Amino acid sequence: MNALRRHRALTRIWASDPGWKGWFTTVNHTDLGRMFLFVAVFFFVIGGILAMLIRAQLATPRSAFVGPDIYNQIFTMHGTIMMFLFAIPLFEGLAVYLLPKILGTRDLAFPRLTAYGFWCYVFGGSLLIVSLLAGIAPDSGWFMYPPLSSRIASPGINTDFWLLGITFVEISAICASVEITVTVLRYRAPGMSLPRMPIFAWYALVTAVMILTGFPPLILGSILLELERAFGMPFFQVEHGGDSLLWQHLFWLFGHPEVYIIFLPAAGVVSMILPVMARTTLLGYGWIVAAAVTLGVLSFGLWVHHMFTTGIPHMGLAFFSAASTLVAVPTGVQIFAWIGTIWKGSPQLKLPMMWILAFFATFVIGGLTGVMVAVVPFDWQVHDTHFIVAHLHYVLVGGFVFPMLAALYYWMPHATGRKRFFKLGETAFWLITIGFHVTFLAVHWVGLLGQRRRIHTYDEGQGWEVINLVASVGGFVTAVGFALVIVDVALNAAVAIRGSRDPWHAGTLEWAMPTPPPAYNFASLPLIESRNPLYDDPDLPVCLVRGEGYLGDPSRGRRETLTLEVASGRPAYVVIFPSNTALPILMAFITGGIFVGMLLKLYWLVPLAALGVAAMVVRWVWSLGSNRDEGPLEVGRGLTLPLASEVADPPGWWGSLFLLLANATLFGSLLFGYAFLWTVAPNWPPPKYLEPGLVGPALVLGGTALSMAGIRLARWKLRCGSGPWLGLLLSVVGAVGTGMAAGTLLLGTSFDAHAYSATIWVIGGYVLFHAGLVGGMITFLTLRAAAGYVAGRRVGEARIVQLWTDYTAAVALLGLGVAWVPGVLT
Repeated sequence: MNALRRHRALTRIWASDPGWKGWFTTVNHTDLGRMFLFVAVFFFVIGGILAMLIRAQLATPRSAFVGPDIYNQIFTMHGTIMMFLFAIPLFEGLAVYLLPKILGTRDLAFPRLTAYGFWCYVFGGSLLIVSLLAGIAPDSGWFMYPPLSSRIASPGINTDFWLLGITFVEISAICASVEITVTVLRYRAPGMSLPRMPIFAWYALVTAVMILTGFPPLILGSILLELERAFGMPFFQVEHGGDSLLWQHLFWLFGHPEVYIIFLPAAGVVSMILPVMARTTLLGYGWIVAAAVTLGVLSFGLWVHHMFTTGIPHMGLAFFSAASTLVAVPTGVQIFAWIGTIWKGSPQLKLPMMWILAFFATFVIGGLTGVMVAVVPFDWQVHDTHFIVAHLHYVLVGGFVFPMLAALYYWMPHATGRKRFFKLGETAFWLITIGFHVTFLAVHWVGLLGQRRRIHTYDEGQGWEVINLVASVGGFVTAVGFALVIVDVALNAAVAIRGSRDPWHAGTLEWAMPTPPPAYNFASLPLIESRNPLYDDPDLPVCLVRGEGYLGDPSRGRRETLTLEVASGRPAYVVIFPSNTALPILMAFITGGIFVGMLLKLYWLVPLAALGVAAMVVRWVWSLGSNRDEGPLEVGRGLTLPLASEVADPPGWWGSLFLLLANATLFGSLLFGYAFLWTVAPNWPPPKYLEPGLVGPALVLGGTALSMAGIRLARWKLRCGSGPWLGLLLSVVGAVGTGMAAGTLLLGTSFDAHAYSATIWVIGGYVLFHAGLVGGMITFLTLRAAAGYVAGRRVGEARIVQLWTDYTAAVALLGLGVAWVPGVLT
């Protein structure tokens, strides 16, 4: 088969549906990455307009531009959009578009999950924009502190839009993180061991794991606050045993890692682009990887430095102050490695390099002010002033937006296949960098002079007038610069001339494919022997087009790619991807019914939508796998591999593993909240502790033992070639027993009497939900076995169900034990 026939055959297999239908049915990572990026930029424009409204209001004292109520909505939505609807989704879009290309594979691990996450992002973000257009947007700050956001202080629907819309959007972040993690670990070109991965893949992996462990505390906090607002469960009400500081702990358990979740992908971009601009290789690859991992770990120990003024004991202040200062070490390691890369190379002052230099200057200033606020006495002085606003913008704009602009201009020739003709980008660069520094150096200054954040006006004679006017002028100059970037990109994408395949002479795999990229990425998958394969073999693109790599024969007519062993990079098995489908957008739409039902107090809609989601999941999963054994497949270069459906650790097992990581973090956050209220909140102990009796413990012990033993018996029977029915029956009975044990918690307490009883209800509900989920999974597995999908070598699905069964047993024993122990002891 010649190259042209191979291209046409692969395009027929991998292409999205033509016309407008393709936007709603595509599961191709290139299309979805572009869609993520476009929508994120759209939200950035909205957030930028809101920023200009803020600067217009603060430009002069006693401004009548907007009133306090509208101003509260504007600054709340500005922060919400930039943090939740722009920054994280922009990283997701870049990773979705780029990762398979730099890793040498054809798509992400779970294409339909990517599409489902995208549509959850669109629908959840749209809820927030609708609230803004309707004049009922969230108005309690993007951090939504109780009691300001409680039903008493905020009786309208404004806060509910934030809690439900953001939780809806965060489904997208969890989906993307599972997708990224499994892709980086398993879906790479043969031979690409972990030390040979492109540096951006390491950063994406660390960031994705941070999202899986950093977002669940906020998801839990949002659920608890919405339960309080909807049903009166008093988690944050002091008079009923709650404490508003619980929200701050849960929020900043997410909020501080969020800063590094935003920074690390940008650092990965810098580490990819800088060596190419300096015409050399990256200095200190191993050190940079270690620094990124260290930064990810340390970021979870810093959340309390946002709470230095809340009465934290002095020992705690000292610990978190020291930890906040220590985080500068891995950051410094990366910066010095980048400087060393420039030093050993021959830098070219191209536009991406200009943005990287702007990043260096701006982020270092933001990092230094971060070290300043890590010093407790200084933080006491500037907390909740505009100094903090300026520090945040220096870190996030300098540390994220500037590198992403470098990425935009670096990978734009790849996405469009065109080279830059119009040179508006350089003008935009100077407008943005100068305007930004004018704005936020002034905001630093006015913060040191005492101007509080979140105020809609101020009086004359405080020395703030000229500084605020200068900051506002700088802000509008910055906005003009960003508008020029959008115009520049649109013009160059539409009318610029065709460019070469690799205009930067880079060494990574994304430049080994035609540009713009075909739907299948690579006509055949390469064998990798170094970090820069194009430097080693400049003829590699031609060899891949000729089909000289793996999976170069499209005669089976399926979307096929390879997975690898995690560390070594040796090929493991063949994965068949699903074709185009509208299932993700339909499932996201039905999922939205759960949130709309809660928002509009149409509580009958919530279980109805949940049943709809369950039905869609069954339809989704039933289409996977095969009801016959195919045996080893020829994949090229004399290698044969089994199908994913015929191995013990299929992609679904890996996806479940990391989804359960996020799930366990949410459960751990719930237990943290329970312990926090127990030890710190006023109005404890509760009027009466829950007494377990004998029935509940007997049910949970018997139920968990039966479910765990039953699924193992079923797997053993399958391996022996006999029927798994007895084991599956025992496992279902065990799940029912576990659910009944959780039900005894709900029957024994009143959910709205005290924070203790409300927390017991949430713990019991969590266990009951998972018992029901596992019961449903076992029932589904029984149907799959009856249909012949689970038999012989095809036991991966049973192993997935075992993973969920074991997790449910663990949380049932731990959760119900924690609920019952106080009653036993008293």
